Amino acid sequence: MNIFEKYLSLWVALAMAGGILLGNLAPGLIGAVAAAEVASVNLVVAVLIWAMVYPMMVGVDPRSLRDVAKQPRGLVITLVVNWLIKPFSMAALAVVFFQYVFAPWIPQEDALQYIAGLILLGAAPCTAMVFVWSQLTRGDETYTLLQVSVNDLIMVVAYAPIVAVLLGVTDITVPWSTLVMSVLLFIALPLAAGLVTRNRLGSEAAIDRFQARVKPYSVVGLIVTVMILFGLQGQVIVAKPLIILLIAVPIILQSYGIFAVAYAAAFAMKVPHRIAAPCALIGTSNFFELAVAVAISLFGLNSGAALATVVGVLVEVPVMLTLVAFANRTRARFAPDPGTT
Repeated sequence: MNIFEKYLSLWVALAMAGGILLGNLAPGLIGAVAAAEVASVNLVVAVLIWAMVYPMMVGVDPRSLRDVAKQPRGLVITLVVNWLIKPFSMAALAVVFFQYVFAPWIPQEDALQYIAGLILLGAAPCTAMVFVWSQLTRGDETYTLLQVSVNDLIMVVAYAPIVAVLLGVTDITVPWSTLVMSVLLFIALPLAAGLVTRNRLGSEAAIDRFQARVKPYSVVGLIVTVMILFGLQGQVIVAKPLIILLIAVPIILQSYGIFAVAYAAAFAMKVPHRIAAPCALIGTSNFFELAVAVAISLFGLNSGAALATVVGVLVEVPVMLTLVAFANRTRARFAPDPGTT
């Protein structure tokens, strides 16, 4: 784990602070970035999102799908948690907190935006950072790649319908054309580009070298995107700093709750720890790059939905590190690894 990944929370926090300063001291600059938009897609942010997502997609290996039948239990837990539990539990927590618990302090229109952002975040399982969490828990890297590959392929067809249903349930208008375009632009096309790149590179060694070269651009893309988002929200945040904490509450509860469900299921099903830890962490973590991109496309750069997805970035890393520590402390409680699942 390089210094950027190890201290990601710090860099994101600095980007947030820098964005707030820019939003208050140079609003014209941030406004110019916001104005660079075509067909509901901000061109500057689109480039930055691709810089984040493309290196991850190069790591998706379709050949790993042939190993599903050999090791089904960890993958079953991951898929059930990611697609049958997590999006709906996040939506439920968002509604409970922003429609009821926090209702006295937040206008209804803003509450709906935060709910939308949390739904977009909860419906996107992790694609990249899970490799970091897997490494920190001495997870099975090949199986982690299998889980990520299957999730990404499902995401291409399932993300838009799930988000549309959940946004509809919370009475938020769903612009289907924009949502589908966002999925194509920020999932399908990067995935296709990643597969083409893998094919051209050929060997795993060449793929690893290529990813090592382009990986820093992912971090730069994330930090600059966060700075832009918080620049647009800068004046609101200075006026209402409590809102960051309020948005963080359901995200934190969701993270620990989802981990508990997946980790307990893996323990009960006697999944080896090298697979159990990553399969719990992949459901806990989020594909926040996608959530940020879709929030911007659907609701705009300066929307509450976009702000909610970015708060997810800040919250995720410290929460995930506590879960990594817990997983490592409880390694001995799992059955001895027989070498297969």
